[in-house]
Amino acid sequence: MPEFTKISFEDINNVAVITVNNPPVNVLGTKVVEEMLSCLRSIKNDNTYRVLVITGAGDKAFMAGADIRELPELAKGQPGVAKRYAGHAHSLFDEIDFFPRPTIAAINGMALGGGFEMALACDIRIASEDSIMGLPEIKLGIFPGGGGTQRLPRLIGTGRAFEMLYFGDHITASQALAIGLVNKTVPKPELFTEAMKMAEKLAKMPSRAIGLIKEAVDRGLEVSLKEGLKIETDLFDDALLTRDAKEGLSAFIEKRKPVFSHE
Repeated sequence: MPEFTKISFEDINNVAVITVNNPPVNVLGTKVVEEMLSCLRSIKNDNTYRVLVITGAGDKAFMAGADIRELPELAKGQPGVAKRYAGHAHSLFDEIDFFPRPTIAAINGMALGGGFEMALACDIRIASEDSIMGLPEIKLGIFPGGGGTQRLPRLIGTGRAFEMLYFGDHITASQALAIGLVNKTVPKPELFTEAMKMAEKLAKMPSRAIGLIKEAVDRGLEVSLKEGLKIETDLFDDALLTRDAKEGLSAFIEKRKPVFSHE
């Protein structure tokens, strides 16, 4: 594992935990993007890690967005410079979105702009009750360039997504829960414990089948329903050929608790 200065990495009971540590509010600067990409690429093929949890250091912010100090220089540049900048962020968020195992965002405080887009790329979002979320880019005369215009409508529908994108206002954790943007809200002191409780429960599930579920959903969202159903049946066949499927079915018939080997 490379050495990092803007993030930290921990292995906790087969759960990979990445913490963005870029004080005071964990902005998504170029160095953070580079280090997270390096970390994710080094662990994604290691089946030791069955779940990924992403959070922010401190109690102010999950991630307060892009480093605004980097943006004026981009605006002065030639056409295509900002496109390459956004593409760098897309590389990171795609790496999270298509990480082969479940991903959980533990949102502790502000999740704005690029930070919010990072949370959108995760499979599950748990937020502290005092957290705020939003895409305020329109107030700077720009719009989200890290996937917000694409992932947000897919999560909450176009009407609510347009409202958030057009006005750029923050929403509270309770509002996010009401529209299905987060899965759960908890008091801030309980956030990481709750995220890890969910992660460790997932880590004990048959990881091959969990990975196939994620693949079925991710690939299915990109195609028609008919094509998606074909993907599902193909992957269902793969699932039935795993050792864990044999164990799970045998355990059910024998009325005992299954012991999964993640094979």
